[in-house]
Amino acid sequence: MAVKYELIKKCSRTEARLGRVHTPHGTFDTPVFMPVGTQAAVKAMAPYELEEIGAKIILSNTYHLYIRPGHDIVKQAGGLHSFMNWDGAVLTDSGGFQVFSLCDLRKIKEEGVTFKSHLDGSSHFITPEKAIEIENALGADIIMAFDECAPYPSEYNYAKEAMERTTRWAQRCKEAHKNTEKQALFGIVQGVTFKDLRQESAKQLVELDFPGYAIGGLSVGEPAELMYEVLDYTVPLLPENKPRYLMGVGTPDYLIEGVIRGVDMFDCVLPTRVARNGTAMTSEGKVVIRNAVYEKDFLPLDSECDCYTCKNFTRAYIRHLIKSEEILGIRLTTIHNLRFLISLMEKVRKAIEEERLLEFRREFYVKYGYEGRE
Repeated sequence: MAVKYELIKKCSRTEARLGRVHTPHGTFDTPVFMPVGTQAAVKAMAPYELEEIGAKIILSNTYHLYIRPGHDIVKQAGGLHSFMNWDGAVLTDSGGFQVFSLCDLRKIKEEGVTFKSHLDGSSHFITPEKAIEIENALGADIIMAFDECAPYPSEYNYAKEAMERTTRWAQRCKEAHKNTEKQALFGIVQGVTFKDLRQESAKQLVELDFPGYAIGGLSVGEPAELMYEVLDYTVPLLPENKPRYLMGVGTPDYLIEGVIRGVDMFDCVLPTRVARNGTAMTSEGKVVIRNAVYEKDFLPLDSECDCYTCKNFTRAYIRHLIKSEEILGIRLTTIHNLRFLISLMEKVRKAIEEERLLEFRREFYVKYGYEGRE
């Protein structure tokens, strides 16, 4: 198998666990946050900077790379690792979410999805087999099955149809995937927020025996409490000896709550997106650095952070850069935000090891401004 999950420790008071995922391009400890490099680049970050902040695995997007520059070009370059000069592990999503969220003109049928490119309006047809062909060409260590991501809210009948189609497509993806020694194909649990659909989706996918499982279709507008409820009854249905991945989640509270419920892997564009808007995640909550209150603030973004930004620059200087639209400003906020979340997961892993995860959550929430949520 291309990817092997090693369970190291289970928390005695929660469903949290420490693990290690072995891939053809290195090993990473879990729980883990994965920076998103949508178009074969984490925005504003060079590969060596990702290494410096502790990133071991990053995510790229199948849809975007298929549209531009084309998976054939990436393949000719030797695959994503060579193309982007990244030595660590890579995960590619299936492109399903983008097909359903970015493309207003689309038609879904059992064979696949017809849609128009968000760039030039050109027409495309993606089947599960085509998605696997693209992901095989991209060459990521972990690839995702092509799924139908129903929106929130959805009517029950449509959610059921989408979930059942996702299972059938997962089977077709597995049959089409031949590069099993170098790439691990994960299935994606769907079902919106309907308990019976989530349970049935998990059951069907586990029967297909994938090397890992993702939970999709969450953090798409539903209340946090509802997402946690879905995780409470879904995650325990997934195999203990395989990695569990919650897709598209990146706020500190979602990460911690997901870990408590047994999730191993997370990704989100949030830290890089808000960084470009001049917002920093810090141990004491969000800092909107462009605000006037920081004009003469000569403290680091976060006195507890060990990143390059916090060790070398002040809030006043970063504010100046952001207000002046200097590129360095968003590079510095991006470095910080990604390091903040990677560091958060390091602290979470230590708390699991020391059997004090619930205490860590309480202390973090109070300081961050989430008091009362636990």
